Amino acid sequence: MDKRIVITGIGVISSIGIGKDEFWKALIAGKSGISEITSFDTSAFPTHRGGEIKNFQPELFMHKRRARTSGRTSQLAVSCARLALFDSGIKSDNLDTEKTGVILGTTMGESAVFQKLNAAWLKDGEQAVDAQSVFYCQANVLSSSVAIELKLKGPNYVIPTACAAGNYAIGYAYDLIKMGKADIMFAGGADGFSKLAFTGFNRLFAIAPEICQPFDKNRKGMMVGEGAGIVILETLESALKRKANIYAEILGYGLSCDAHHMTAPDADGIASAIEKGLYGGGISINDVDYISAHGTGTPANDKAECTAMRKVFGERLKEIPVSSIKSMLGHTMGAASAIEAIACCLALKDGLLPPTINYATLDEDCNIDCVPNLSRRKEIEVALNNASAFGGNNASLALKKFLL
Repeated sequence: MDKRIVITGIGVISSIGIGKDEFWKALIAGKSGISEITSFDTSAFPTHRGGEIKNFQPELFMHKRRARTSGRTSQLAVSCARLALFDSGIKSDNLDTEKTGVILGTTMGESAVFQKLNAAWLKDGEQAVDAQSVFYCQANVLSSSVAIELKLKGPNYVIPTACAAGNYAIGYAYDLIKMGKADIMFAGGADGFSKLAFTGFNRLFAIAPEICQPFDKNRKGMMVGEGAGIVILETLESALKRKANIYAEILGYGLSCDAHHMTAPDADGIASAIEKGLYGGGISINDVDYISAHGTGTPANDKAECTAMRKVFGERLKEIPVSSIKSMLGHTMGAASAIEAIACCLALKDGLLPPTINYATLDEDCNIDCVPNLSRRKEIEVALNNASAFGGNNASLALKKFLL
């Protein structure tokens, strides 16, 4: 249990870029990935914009037949895993497949596949339902698809704790390596653009009409997005032995459940996860140099998160930059905290903090340094990645700049 666990590979697919270099360049430039939705007709909805990925070609990353038959979320997951593997410098032939596993988080899973099958059934009856496609709706299809593509025979799970699931997956992968149950883990999250999610958030009146403005007094809501983020975890000993590029060290994480309400966030529950994240990472409030916020842009979430951070950090919060990349990507559901963990890794590595774009007006309930509109040059050693989800699931992941 005294092993140090590090991140040595990054794969990311988002509305602002595919691959870590394109993603990071756009993120630091404050580029918005929000555009008019094209994957389905939005004329019956009050909002029409989201964080869709426009130029994704899964056949470039995965077996062409599987690319044709898989759902969008599985395509994103498998392609992202390929990117992470390539970035890590690990050769497939050198992997101990029995000791290499996959843990992915998601919110909607393959809801688009289910919707397609349901529409066929309603239109033409049971015989119109493609029998093989039914299996691509299974809850475990995401991690299984990655395992099949890369021939990975180790631990394999999907964690469905909604919009905090990416952090949950990375935390559990960290535990498995610590306990010696795996040598290498692919961990993160994926969610394709979902009409079901888009419908639900519209019915909750939670979607902004034009832009996402986390922490701004005049914020009007979140933006539904899509994407995938996967990191490769291994022991420091393994990484040093193969002279790997190390992005960050995972110090620990904290989990909590609000046990309060299915959709309304609770500041005490969020604070509990942050406190447990600090404790799990063996760090204090004085060690944290940057916080990647959950920061959805809804009035309730941003206020609750800021209240929770003030409860934990007190006056020290004024000294800590806190930004939300959802202002650029939209809310990528189960991929969100995984992509945000990647942003933390790159911030630690490069000494650059991503901004919160679209910020204009101070809200006293969210009186924080949100790195407004422009990225910032700042060398940091410890980053905290916060995530929350419907049902009150919260997760806080502590990451550190790698130092021997």
